[in-house]
Amino acid sequence: MYKSFSKIRIFFRRVFVVLVGVISFPVMIFLPVDRRSLFYSYLHRYWVKTSTKPVWLEESEHGSQDLY
Repeated sequence: MYKSFSKIRIFFRRVFVVLVGVISFPVMIFLPVDRRSLFYSYLHRYWVKTSTKPVWLEESEHGSQDLY
């Protein structure tokens, strides 16, 4: 039902996240913590996504495996 992304697409997504994070860092220093947290949360969500499945669903499926 969900389509997995290719390794090259995942690689370029993660390179994009690193570039955006590094470029936006000087601006993020001067923003309030809640705005900064929200922005980096979006970047993290973009980094983690490896398929068309929603990130929250993927994380919830693997959540119990992290505990045990």
